[in-house]
Amino acid sequence: MCAATYKSENITVLEGLDPVRKRPGMYIGGVGMAGLHHLVWEVVDNCVDEAMNGHATEISVQLHSDGRTVTVSDNGRGIPIDKHKKTKKSALETVLTVLHAGGKFDGDNYKTAGGLHGVGASVVNALSKKLIAVVKRGGAQYRMEFAKGIPKTKLQKLKGAVRGTGTAITFSPDPTIFPKVDFDSKTIRNRLEVASFLHKAVKVTFQDDVNKTKELFHHENGIIDYLTKVTSERSARAIHEPPYAFSKDDTDRFEFAIHWTESTDEHIRSYVNGITTGNGGTHENGFRSGITKAVRNYFDLHNLVPRGIKISHEDIREGMIAIVSVFIPEPQFQGQTKDRLNNPEVASAIESALRPAFEQWMNNNRSVADGIVARIIAAARARAASRAASASISRKTGGKRNMLPGKLSDCLASGRNRSELFIVEGDSAGGSAKQGRDRNYQAILPLRGKVLNTESATLKKITENKEIQDMISAIGCGIGTSFNIAGLRYEKIVLLADADSDGHHITTLLLTLFYRHMPQLISAGKLYIAVPPLFRIDIGKETHWAADEEHRERILEASTSRATPEITRFKGLGEMPAKVLWNTTLNPETRRLLKVEVDDHLETDRVISDLMGKDASARFRFIMERAEEASGIDV
Repeated sequence: MCAATYKSENITVLEGLDPVRKRPGMYIGGVGMAGLHHLVWEVVDNCVDEAMNGHATEISVQLHSDGRTVTVSDNGRGIPIDKHKKTKKSALETVLTVLHAGGKFDGDNYKTAGGLHGVGASVVNALSKKLIAVVKRGGAQYRMEFAKGIPKTKLQKLKGAVRGTGTAITFSPDPTIFPKVDFDSKTIRNRLEVASFLHKAVKVTFQDDVNKTKELFHHENGIIDYLTKVTSERSARAIHEPPYAFSKDDTDRFEFAIHWTESTDEHIRSYVNGITTGNGGTHENGFRSGITKAVRNYFDLHNLVPRGIKISHEDIREGMIAIVSVFIPEPQFQGQTKDRLNNPEVASAIESALRPAFEQWMNNNRSVADGIVARIIAAARARAASRAASASISRKTGGKRNMLPGKLSDCLASGRNRSELFIVEGDSAGGSAKQGRDRNYQAILPLRGKVLNTESATLKKITENKEIQDMISAIGCGIGTSFNIAGLRYEKIVLLADADSDGHHITTLLLTLFYRHMPQLISAGKLYIAVPPLFRIDIGKETHWAADEEHRERILEASTSRATPEITRFKGLGEMPAKVLWNTTLNPETRRLLKVEVDDHLETDRVISDLMGKDASARFRFIMERAEEASGIDV
């Protein structure tokens, strides 16, 4: 659609603007440095939307010398300036002052877009001390000025004719909203460079008046150049050249660039319509599934799996670095900050497109494919031999390296300081924890099912139990009379089980083991219980996590939103996306850990004996005495 046909009737209005200044966190994620820079991203993303739909070829960002003012401009069609029939204001004023007003609700104007909610420009305006919009359309130039979202001038037509079309937005964040309003030039520069990788036809200029520099970003090879840059930044060495590149442009547009390196971790950077999706989503899930299935098919077709070796999805993707960029017409983002894609249909679409294409590429490039296969087999052999323990061989351990359990995914830290061992319920949950953890200092030991009830078991029976053997080996202190805390391999031992009744039972079984046979860990303050969420609660654009039913009710009662809450109950840790598990349960900055402490040893001894001992009458009495207190029983 050309500029002449892009008019005010293309701007759709949903509702007003008032809530933004009262609750900025709902729209930009917070008022810290991330939220401050999110203002720039919102305006830049609007320019990118023009570019990705073929209406702009140049984007320019200027950080002014005060470090607090930014101008973002493009050579797109320019925001319409004619009067909107519903608001009776110019379309420019409507876009900048009315929440949920924009040209992206009309599918005729934008095939794909990062900003779909029509709130970006108006939110930036509402949270700016001053904002000036300049539009070039129809050979003329128009200007309008705002303060804190309120128009300070009428739409003015400036004197003189101009060439071309486009929009320029200059704004200064409101210091009454943001504690710090000084932009970081490096943060802006890096974001703009990424945009130039994802949109290789667009020239992006960054003028930094603070540091008196000016750079032009233009990468003709797009995400392939980006993959090279990311690999270099991570000091990883690729095991094959060239990388695999995939591109599909139909109703949806998918682009992937992949190669395997000598690194021991998997690294994916994903984007939807040019927007960074730091918490992944369905596009990442479809990508991983497509790669894994294609590699497995290649192994099976050529009978390459060595006898006695099991190839896991972790082995296949170990050392893989990938750029995932997709463009879809109707992305369903998780909140205005757009850090996760939720479209369920995207996963199967990407897998269906990528799997046969990558499988064919491997078969057509046997020498490269065989090098990848050798890398995967090496990872599988190393995992089976507990290679993860090699990085900590110099640590003060309670046992030799070859005594560590094979299913332990150890951390890479060279000392006990900060290191954490998560004892996780089940292989499925263990898999999510392994993907979500920070492998530098977090180790994962998955358990199979419910562990032995050690309250009435003999020490001989306890030490013969495979799951308990694995825990003893991983912790490194021994058990019973042979316990020696000097051999402790981790600063924290964390029990991580599902948030439901089964998970609580498993945690109780583990607490019984530690209290009866390794109590020194408790007295030394080394034992903790993780608190994963049982519920996810989406209220409007806000997402909350509740540990139990009572917490869920408190969140619902405290909410002032008129939106209908959407409540999801997690069946277990295994179904929780790795990045969600990290953000809610593993990340020291956001998680909640309960430290296990014993105030009254006599009472603790009695409770454990009653609940876990052979005498069932004590448990029966406990249940009957508290039956009326029970509600929402988890069966």
